[in-house]
Amino acid sequence: MADVALTGVDKFYGVEQALDDVSLTVEDGEFAVFVGPSGCGKSTLLRAIAGLEPISNGTISIGGIDVTGVAPSERDVAMVFQTYALYPHMTVHENMAFGMKVNGVAADERHERVLDAARILQLEPLLQRKPGQLSGGQRQRVAIGRAIVKKPKVFLFDEPLSNLDAKLRVQMRVELEALHRQLGATMIYVTHDQVEAMTMADRIVVLRAGAIEQIGQPLELYRSPRSEFVAGFLGSPGMNFLDVQIEGGLMKLGDVVFGTPGVDEPIVRLGVRPEHIGIVPPGQGRLDVVIDVKETLGGEAYLYTRHEPSDTQLVVKTDGEDPHAVEDRVGLTITDDRLHYFAADEQAVARVIDA
Repeated sequence: MADVALTGVDKFYGVEQALDDVSLTVEDGEFAVFVGPSGCGKSTLLRAIAGLEPISNGTISIGGIDVTGVAPSERDVAMVFQTYALYPHMTVHENMAFGMKVNGVAADERHERVLDAARILQLEPLLQRKPGQLSGGQRQRVAIGRAIVKKPKVFLFDEPLSNLDAKLRVQMRVELEALHRQLGATMIYVTHDQVEAMTMADRIVVLRAGAIEQIGQPLELYRSPRSEFVAGFLGSPGMNFLDVQIEGGLMKLGDVVFGTPGVDEPIVRLGVRPEHIGIVPPGQGRLDVVIDVKETLGGEAYLYTRHEPSDTQLVVKTDGEDPHAVEDRVGLTITDDRLHYFAADEQAVARVIDA
């Protein structure tokens, strides 16, 4: 296997810049996830690593070798796409072996590699079936098996689970994590789904408008986002944001005081995650709100509430047995140690000093 190093990578489509000075290293054996909203450049970056998109500036190295101008077939990577791209007239065995056959790998070795991959992916009973006889999850496993038999230095996944239903996506996430542990391979995975990113990644690369917004381990990004963008993107539901005013050295939301900033930067917004808000009777919390919408999901529930004096919306995550109903008035508890602080430029400000 090998590491992947990008230095100063730019990509232009005419005057439009799709990648902006991207520099990062995916370590040997690491499972890295590129995440961000549609149009942020994550798939373009993956395709650049694969050699499917020529870059405008910068360098790309795989295993210490500069592959910037090297053809995709010579980069020793394997890519799994969102669409399965299986040959419908071929069996599973033939689909998995076809690339090796084209590259002149001997028949005996092709067969052994296919059997090895089939054992890893639990495809052995399906080797003589054709794609039309398989479920979506089975087809995606065949596509992954086709990558495994290449024995590449790096595996690249471009939103491979997007076409699966919710239950299959969860199952395939578990299988991909197990595959990574078993192979010890370098894997780069692209998704717009922050749940996939949080559950699968050794490290997450958050992209915004073609540039890296933040890189870190999942819990690092969750606990210490460097910007409003990262704070709002990671977490489900996303972080609540409250517009505050500084009066007399105090942060205030309407008539609610949240303590002293204790920093030089002008704080304009506070952030708090739905799971870090408590519910108490009206008048006993930090602020009172009205419940506008309630979503009950079984083991948990989400209350969509409104602080009327400031017209601020807050989502609260609570237990699935929560008894409150729409139009109820409740109090919310929010402790200072759970707050995040953001300046006018949307960048995070160091946690406040206790007054």
